[in-house]
This record gives sequence, structure tokens and C-alpha cells, in this order.
Amino acid sequence: MMRRSLGLASLVLATLTIAAAAPAPLGPPWISIEYPPSPYDQTTRDAFLLVHTFHHGTPIVAPISGKAEGIVSGQRRSVSLKFERTSRTGVYALDKQWSSDGTWVLFITASQSSDDDVTAIVELGTNGQVASVRVPTERRGSWDIPTDVSAAERESIVKARFATNGGGKAAVASKAP
Repeated sequence: MMRRSLGLASLVLATLTIAAAAPAPLGPPWISIEYPPSPYDQTTRDAFLLVHTFHHGTPIVAPISGKAEGIVSGQRRSVSLKFERTSRTGVYALDKQWSSDGTWVLFITASQSSDDDVTAIVELGTNGQVASVRVPTERRGSWDIPTDVSAAERESIVKARFATNGGGKAAVASKAP
């Protein structure tokens, strides 16, 4: 009996060791935006949009973060976004947490590790609805790999959005909504 227990313990330990030594998944995650969300799922019914996270086409649970960056009445605004898990793996609901006034861009990021982030840039129209979604990429071999969106690039995107929809120069001071 003791021999069987030791054998089973060795097998479990070997399995755990192999799993711990397995390499991390290669490549960054992918992110996509669903808009408008289905009203038929109880966990997404009132969401503004849904965020889907994948690794090589497989839905994954990944940390999601985001900011709504906007300009309201000539003043810069920044709102940290909070996401809720839904009934589906790798799908997160985002409720509207920014002002209905002004010009807004949402920067939504999924992280797989400290240097494997992917960001979706969601530009909102003057009517408050999603006007465009893009995930910046670069070509590596035969693959399109997500690229990082720097703070300077984010600022440039917000200012360009303001110039298109609001005119004038954007204030750079950051204020709460």
C-alpha cells in the first residue's frame, strides 16, 4: 500500500514539475471588441461593449485594463476603466464610465505577461457610439503581431480626434471627469 502511495505521489510530482517547466505561450495575446453586445446574455445586456481576449484563436482569461481619454469643453479628461467578467471565457463587459459630452478615445489593453500587451484603440463618434476600432500591428515574417501603443502615441491619437471632432488645440492638463 505504501509503495502504491509513493508511486502515485511520484507521478503527481513529476506531472507538476513538467507543467511548471513548460514554456510560456509564444506570442502576445489578441484582443477584439464586440459592439454592440448581445442583449440576450444576462451578463452583457447593459454593457457598452465587450472585450474578447485570445491566444492563437483560443479564448483566454487575461488581465484587462483601460482608460477613456477625452476632451470635454476644451479640458483634458482621463477615466480609468473597470471591466466585468461575463459568462464566457475571455469575454469582459465594459459599462459606459465616461461623460457623454466631448470627444473620447478608449485604450483597452489585455496583458499576458509584462512585455506581451495588446491594445485596442476604440474611437467614439460625436454621437457617443463606436466610430472605429483598431489594434496596431507590425508584420513579422508571415504574422501580424500587435505593437505597443506608447503614451506619446495615445496623446497624439486623442489630439487628432479632438482636431477632427472639436477643433482647436487640446489642453494637456489632466482632470477627473
